[in-house]
Amino acid sequence: MTRSPEVDAWLAHCAHPQATLMEEVRAVILACDPRLTECIKWQAPTFTYKGNMATFMPRARKYVGLMFHSGASIPGTFSLLKGDGTSARVLSVNDSTDLRAKSPEIALIVRSWCDLRDLA
Repeated sequence: MTRSPEVDAWLAHCAHPQATLMEEVRAVILACDPRLTECIKWQAPTFTYKGNMATFMPRARKYVGLMFHSGASIPGTFSLLKGDGTSARVLSVNDSTDLRAKSPEIALIVRSWCDLRDLA
């Protein structure tokens, strides 16, 4: 797990009502695959591996939202990735209980992304 001091600082100064849940989601995602890193892009924490995988959506205030920039191209069928466009997909987490339930599929999504990027 590679935690970025830049993301640490962003979250420490974040006045978001779901900041604690964002930290929990962050920890789950970073624990999924050691190839994954994080940074700040588009004024929000972004998870990357050989390209941008997903970015927190700070405008979502009642849940934690993650936009998977190329979510439609991640191999596999993932019920958590919502959207029907040609590229992006969104994943939402409502609370800690919801995160625990979704964590196994989140891990599959992250590993599938990293494996796909290794093929590119």
